[in-house]
Amino acid sequence: MDYLEIKGGNKLFGEVNISGAKNAALPIIAMSILAKNDVLVSNIPQVEDIKTFIKLLQNLGATSTLDGSNLKINTTSINSTKATYDIVRKMRASILVLGPLVARYGYCEVSLPGGCAIGARPIDLHLAALEKMGATIEIKDGYVIASAKDGLKGANIVFDKITVTGTENIVMAAALANGTTKIFNAAKEPEVVQICQILETSGVKIEGIGTSEITVHGTNKELLNLPKITVIPDRIEAGTYLCAVAIAGGEVTLKNIEPNHLVSVLGKLSDMGLNFEFNDKNIKIISSGALHPVQIITTEFPGFPTDMQAQFMALACVADGVSTIDERLFENRFMHASELIRMGADIKLNGHLATICGDELNGADVMATDLRASSALVLAALRANGTTRVHRIYHLDRGYENLETKLSKLGADIKRLSE
Repeated sequence: MDYLEIKGGNKLFGEVNISGAKNAALPIIAMSILAKNDVLVSNIPQVEDIKTFIKLLQNLGATSTLDGSNLKINTTSINSTKATYDIVRKMRASILVLGPLVARYGYCEVSLPGGCAIGARPIDLHLAALEKMGATIEIKDGYVIASAKDGLKGANIVFDKITVTGTENIVMAAALANGTTKIFNAAKEPEVVQICQILETSGVKIEGIGTSEITVHGTNKELLNLPKITVIPDRIEAGTYLCAVAIAGGEVTLKNIEPNHLVSVLGKLSDMGLNFEFNDKNIKIISSGALHPVQIITTEFPGFPTDMQAQFMALACVADGVSTIDERLFENRFMHASELIRMGADIKLNGHLATICGDELNGADVMATDLRASSALVLAALRANGTTRVHRIYHLDRGYENLETKLSKLGADIKRLSE
């Protein structure tokens, strides 16, 4: 099993190219189920979750080729609508095939999902919405069995809680439904916006893109001709590299980004004393390594993203003062705190509130517990005195493309080794 060995103290300089967003690419690949043509997708991130999701569709009968960051996928050869446990257990995003499969084929079986162990993250909202659209839902032997023999019908969907994958699932399902679907309290994340924009380009009439109320006029099972797609840049990867420079010090230009996707992250980094230069799709971050404390409350886009909470906790561990992080979206998402404490961090937890007193960090052996937690440990190691070894980095490989290579090119002393 691989681990990362990191010697702290090196400042970072140079340029880093940000990959396509994993959380945008996954629903795009799921959306190919609605297509009648070869779907061509560029800027695909080369991470494990993408490979797993492509394998899931191949198991259903789809054909695909992945050449670097370019994917060609055709789902007209799908001959099974059962997404089996051995694939789905590896990642929660597998539930994204549920809406498209039942919309196109009228029946599917999808194993209950797995992935990062950061709380329940139930799919009840997805299932209730599909039932409103006329699907019959049954949970049996660990599978969601969805049936809509006469096709899905347009409906009014009110999400009790904002859900990104739920919004994506129902938007895709509604695209092939008979009639109009209105989704209230919809997620507004950039990944949701891109899905809606692609469907609109494909001829599906959609109103309210980027708002909390989305209206989808279904095609009544008429399959779509999807255009060539370029995956949007990964705002969480970009945020992680911004934090890497913030904690280590230095000057780095991030290339191929969407600054308007990073407003809340940039705002908090500015509060912590970072300086920026903007140039179209590039951001240069300038850091002395000295950090002010910060107060963070995670919330839905355009607020502060929960997927950046762990990285900012690493920054807070070395800030000059007391920081607080209020995690409002997921329970069990402070599992990285105990590992940061092994490195000397002063962190107190009280339910969903973390209080961090800044001090020095020291190298240690630490263990990644989920995707974003593992990136926080890498960030902490960049600043820590001595050597840190981050174990179980398969979590990192699920969502970051060539992390150690990119950091090494910026000047970090980081190596991938085997146990």
